[in-house]
Amino acid sequence: MATKPKVAIAWLGSCGGCDEAVVDLNEAILNVTAAVDVIFWPVAMDYKYHHIEAMPDGEIALSIINGHVRNSEQEEVARLLRKKSQLVLCFGACACFGGTPGMANFRTKEDIFNWVYRDAPTVVNPKGNYPQPKSHVDGKELTLPEFYEQVYALNQLIDVDYYLPGCPPPPDLIANAVTAVLEGKLPPKGSALAPHKALCDTCKRNTSKPPKIALKDIKRIHEVEASPDICFLAQGIICLGPATRAGCGEACININIPCRGCFGGVEGVTDSGAKFLSALASMLDVEDEKEVKELVDKIDDLAGYLYRFSLPVSTLRKKRF
Repeated sequence: MATKPKVAIAWLGSCGGCDEAVVDLNEAILNVTAAVDVIFWPVAMDYKYHHIEAMPDGEIALSIINGHVRNSEQEEVARLLRKKSQLVLCFGACACFGGTPGMANFRTKEDIFNWVYRDAPTVVNPKGNYPQPKSHVDGKELTLPEFYEQVYALNQLIDVDYYLPGCPPPPDLIANAVTAVLEGKLPPKGSALAPHKALCDTCKRNTSKPPKIALKDIKRIHEVEASPDICFLAQGIICLGPATRAGCGEACININIPCRGCFGGVEGVTDSGAKFLSALASMLDVEDEKEVKELVDKIDDLAGYLYRFSLPVSTLRKKRF
């Protein structure tokens, strides 16, 4: 009997939604487990790091890694799986781009620790204790993972073979990605296993978009009753569809919520936030600098709109000093 390919699934710094997305394959997961041997999946099975450490390098056919890296344990797991794996699939927005936790890069490590352990209204910490990588208690050394200065996307620390974006990736793309690996029908290394087109190209509202969008006003989605059939941008509502990769199934659009960019930039775009900012500037139908400022100021958090999922891999990357 032929040995089945070994697959590892790891959850680094994330909410757990990507692991749930794998479970959401429903009965199709039975086909996956029939074809592969899942040898590491801490959220579902009791495996330890030393089980992986004992394996020969490259014995794992595929490691599916979700979540950003913010501490030393997460980096250690990522590097271990890279060493033991033939292929690494960067799974989900946090692993691919840093995700929403990456917005913390607008703050320093010191800012975060001060708020969490000192300044937040609910904190009671009279001794001002902060977590330390090493502490000594009753003659014994206790250790915690080191908290890094910033959030990293996975490819900023290890070599990644393929990417599957999304928050989380949809089941159809997950199944297609696993099938492509098993059948050896993979695109060139570094490719995203998702459509190579913008979300606007697949959005059902695209037919309602005028030839040229001219924004005289900008509205936030909660401030208006948005039409479920008309292009958000045509309604003056910020939607990142023009600068975001398709493949999500328009999940947000279908519930009348504009795109926020969880699939990252379209093919060839290195900074989706900057790309959309350029597009937005071309849509503003105002005459002078004062009017432009007044219009842009209506976007309560421009950086949050542009880099909700991608700050760590953007040109900005983190807080500047």
